Amino acid sequence: MENRTLGRTGRQIGVVGLGAWQLGADWGEVSEDEAFATLGAAVDAGVTFIDTADVYGDGRSEQIVGRFAKGHPELTVATKMGRRLEQIPSNYVMSNFRAWNERSRQNLGMDTLDLVQLHCPPTPVYSTDAVFDALDTLVAEEKIAAYGVSVETCDEALTAIARPGVASVQIILNAFRLKPLEQVLPAARAAGVGIIARVPLASGLLSGRYDEHTTFAPDDHRAYNRQGEAFDVGETFSGVDFSTGLEAVRRLAPLVPEGVTMAQFALRWILDQEGVSVVIPGARNPAQATANAAAASVAPLSAKTLDAVRAVYDELIRPQVHHRW
Repeated sequence: MENRTLGRTGRQIGVVGLGAWQLGADWGEVSEDEAFATLGAAVDAGVTFIDTADVYGDGRSEQIVGRFAKGHPELTVATKMGRRLEQIPSNYVMSNFRAWNERSRQNLGMDTLDLVQLHCPPTPVYSTDAVFDALDTLVAEEKIAAYGVSVETCDEALTAIARPGVASVQIILNAFRLKPLEQVLPAARAAGVGIIARVPLASGLLSGRYDEHTTFAPDDHRAYNRQGEAFDVGETFSGVDFSTGLEAVRRLAPLVPEGVTMAQFALRWILDQEGVSVVIPGARNPAQATANAAAASVAPLSAKTLDAVRAVYDELIRPQVHHRW
């Protein structure tokens, strides 16, 4: 698998990673055995970057990833912190950072965490000097090797990129979310900040496996967060209306090269955007993990194809999402 540098961490990682939200909660039940098999399949396929968070299954994802990573020193493990308390700026203080950090280090079984990201905090947090002073202190104390942010909006990303200690920015980027291409990716490239592309398949819409009759389990966020009831609606189907997303996928389908799945096509599109360090599709089973990793071997898409993807976005998707995030 092709390797790229993860921003200011300096680490070389495979361009397709694994998002471990599914291994914790909110996507339907995934057994521990299936979770370990999924991680194993991902690593066998060349994955060297795993992204988790302290709230995924209230620590379950971190614990599973941590136990697996003990036997795989080649892995870079990123986690996130900040969503264990009410989302107000005053909770983003050193005392809470230390508590969250200690819990994640215990869950992951690591003395020094590879990368810790603020987990989509309130917008004022990105402009608070004391927050980043605290993160710098944790780096100096070797509690964390590097820190980054996970953001909801492009403006938040740009504010974070201007911070000299921010190593990476995690942002929603996919064929249904093109706004980051305008300013965020160029700014990140100029600053040497890594871009971690999350929600790459728009919560599965871009897998091409869904239709008007698809339903989701009650404990799946695609059922309970359709209107943003639990967290930012942009995290579920990238904020796109389900029926509109289905129509967009149907228009994209003729662009998919022979022998390539819709999901692999969608992941390849992300990898073709200059400035992306890694894309982190989730997987609930080994087959999904293996298939996702294979996107790294798909040939780069032609300029004509990239233009056609943008045309579908401009007509169907842009009016719903471009002004929001």
